[in-house]
Amino acid sequence: MESKGASSCRLLFCLLISATVLRPGLGWYTVNSAYGDTIIMPCRLDVPQNLMFGKWKYEKPDGSPVFIAFRSSTKKSVQYDDVPEYKDRLSLSENYTLSISNARISDEKRFVCMLVTEDNVFEAPTIVKVFKQPSKPEIVSKALFLETEQLKKLGDCISEDSYPDGNITWYRNGKVLHPLEGAVVIIFKKEVDPVTQLYTMTSTLEYKTTKADIQMPFTCSVTYYGPSGQKTVHSERAVFDIYYPTEQVTIQVLPPKTAIKEGDNITLKCLGNGNPPPEEFLFYLPGQPEGIRSSNTYTLTDVRRNATGDYKCSLIDKKSMIASTAITVHYLDLSLNPSGEVTRQIGDALPVSCTISASRNATVVWMKDNIRLRSSPSFSSLHYQDAGNYVCETALQEVEGLKKRESLTLIVEGKPQIKMTKKTDPSGLSKTIICHVEGFPKPAIQWTITGSGSVINQTEESPYINGRYYSKIIISPEENVTLTCTAENQLERTVNSLNVSANENREKVNDQAKLIVGIVVGLLLAALVAGVVYWLYMKKSKTASKHVNKDLGNMEENKKLEENNHKTEA
Repeated sequence: MESKGASSCRLLFCLLISATVLRPGLGWYTVNSAYGDTIIMPCRLDVPQNLMFGKWKYEKPDGSPVFIAFRSSTKKSVQYDDVPEYKDRLSLSENYTLSISNARISDEKRFVCMLVTEDNVFEAPTIVKVFKQPSKPEIVSKALFLETEQLKKLGDCISEDSYPDGNITWYRNGKVLHPLEGAVVIIFKKEVDPVTQLYTMTSTLEYKTTKADIQMPFTCSVTYYGPSGQKTVHSERAVFDIYYPTEQVTIQVLPPKTAIKEGDNITLKCLGNGNPPPEEFLFYLPGQPEGIRSSNTYTLTDVRRNATGDYKCSLIDKKSMIASTAITVHYLDLSLNPSGEVTRQIGDALPVSCTISASRNATVVWMKDNIRLRSSPSFSSLHYQDAGNYVCETALQEVEGLKKRESLTLIVEGKPQIKMTKKTDPSGLSKTIICHVEGFPKPAIQWTITGSGSVINQTEESPYINGRYYSKIIISPEENVTLTCTAENQLERTVNSLNVSANENREKVNDQAKLIVGIVVGLLLAALVAGVVYWLYMKKSKTASKHVNKDLGNMEENKKLEENNHKTEA
């Protein structure tokens, strides 16, 4: 007869091997864990009173069990089965919660918690799901440039170390790119690492670009599932250089000027609006049908007026795509006739002309000795004051730096002309003789005196202005004298004389002496008469008082007689 203990062991073994009865009402349970974290699986069973021990197992794909942890309820001891993949990773708590550290993809299994009593086995299954967030997607193998109207690989969007695998989406300026035949081609592939079982996703985008994609950002994203649900991670933006053919050619003149003048250097610059821009062009000069092949610039040095015309440039491989610009080379010519140093005689006529030839209307200014004239000079009869330095200056106001000037130095020559004048001093003792001279070059003046007389003052000269000046001498002649003024320059010697009378001086001197004597005598006689009159007056005044009353009576009588006489006459 079998012992009771042996019977119990057989029962327990049979229960562990073939137990399939779950606690009524206990359903599936899933634990989500992040890759590398600790997986925590509670037993989810109520611990029975007669519990003998607890045990954890997982099921292989074929359904066979693999026991990994054991805990006795009586001995309080824990044992871990010799399963290599879980070595040193397991922890079983007193309430039979199983923890697995450093979660791996291979931990995605169906785990079962088993609580065993003497007469029953209770099981609670737990499904473990492990998630690994992928790396941030990155656009690699990017095209150096995209070319319009050509389907070309833009790049690869790669996201690594994901579990489970995710989806990659392409965006243009934030909007999803969907496959479009001939324009958008997306090729997706995924690879799994045999060791880590993590996925690497790669999405290749082939794209036909347009000019609208200039500076347009492209991005990609990976969408994956994590412990808390679906998430999306975006890549950095990528902007591509868009190549497109030239559609228009333009021509420029450098440096930019409002006007070009003779002698300037100018550079023609041709530009195409393609990308990359054309590096060579054909330049067409005025009157030359054949183009000159050059880089995008062509320089003309020291241009002349005959360079005025239309300049063109075109693409080398597409000559019909051409641009043109009109260039006017401004010029200014000035001709002064006569010019330089010119010598003429006084009284001569001298026509002067300043002729202007210019690409535009030019202003003309005349200057004489740095003073602006109101009009151009005209000489029908030259005067000494007409001599001087004349400048005809012209300029084009619209063209900076375009000025011309010519000068005329006019010299007016004349033979010496003399005019002599005499001025007598009010005292009559001296005479001032003035010699007025006109001529150019400046005549030298020389005085000559014939006769006797004293020179009171040496000769003095006035400033030489406009071909004229004078020399004067003050003389007091004792007899009739002759003064001669000689003026001489390179052209001629001229002489003029003036007679000065000495009698005139003596008569005036005698008259003055007589006048003085008469005045003195007259003053003496007047003084004598005044004395006599004063003596007689004093003598009469003494007797006057005696006859006052008598005289008053006589005066009244005489008055009456006069009145009577008047009446009788009436």
